[in-house]
Amino acid sequence: MTSREYWKGVRTEMSKVVWPTRKELGAFTVVVICTCAVFALGFWAVDSGFLAILKAILGVTLS
Repeated sequence: MTSREYWKGVRTEMSKVVWPTRKELGAFTVVVICTCAVFALGFWAVDSGFLAILKAILGVTLS
């Protein structure tokens, strides 16, 4: 396969892509940011709980 054939194939495949509208892109962005925030809060809660358990059982501190 030559370089010219490769780029022709790339152009053909890119023309098949259905790009999101501006409204869809905004909605998807909000969903991604909210999902990241939920996971961050979840990891923080698990980490805080785990640290509380270690402090209670072993007297471990992070100072």
